Amino acid sequence: MEFAGVIPDDAPDPRLAADARLRTVPFRVLELTPQPALSRLPGAGFVEGGIGSAQEEWSVTFGYTFWRHPENHDDPRNERELDERTRRSIEDEPPWGRPAWIREMAQLFRYPMLQDAVRTTRYGAERTDATVSSQLVHHANHVLRNSFREQLGLSIPIGVHFAGEVAPSSVALASLVVDGERRTAFHIDTDPFVYAVGLEVADRVVCTVVLDRDVLPFLDLAVSTLAVA
Repeated sequence: MEFAGVIPDDAPDPRLAADARLRTVPFRVLELTPQPALSRLPGAGFVEGGIGSAQEEWSVTFGYTFWRHPENHDDPRNERELDERTRRSIEDEPPWGRPAWIREMAQLFRYPMLQDAVRTTRYGAERTDATVSSQLVHHANHVLRNSFREQLGLSIPIGVHFAGEVAPSSVALASLVVDGERRTAFHIDTDPFVYAVGLEVADRVVCTVVLDRDVLPFLDLAVSTLAVA
């Protein structure tokens, strides 16, 4: 998350609004099953789209901090290598100061993040692409173009299609544990950078998960229904 300009010390914490909005979502939302190697990033991402009063898409997305040594979050081996610009943005305090919530969020950039890792989406009746396989491809390519630009050698801006994107033919049958029960799912296990898996949660509700392959050996890959207080 980036913030431009001068933000006053009393600026409201957007995470509170995101949490409140999450409580209004009228469909079942999934998250990666809580485990020591993961901390869900504060707040959630939302996408809504439609024409007039007809809502054709409503997505809730979660990202995570990854802890390679979860027994001690302060272990320096958990930190990722930072370029100088990122390090300065974390450590340098502007003359006018920053709200406490920005300082707290800035510290998260010291650690590996699994951006846009889990997406639960409800689709309207008019959507023809509301299938697990189509959304799995879309989600995987979204993560590739946003988190693996350097590895793929992508220029900016990136077009609709790019070299290295996954194709619909990559989707195959698989399984995924949901709330402790193994269910039929689909996955993409052909890309060198990411692994993707997804399933139908309910009628016209799809959940997809896209993860950096490097973290897979450290995780219990399963999802659970989000408990909203």
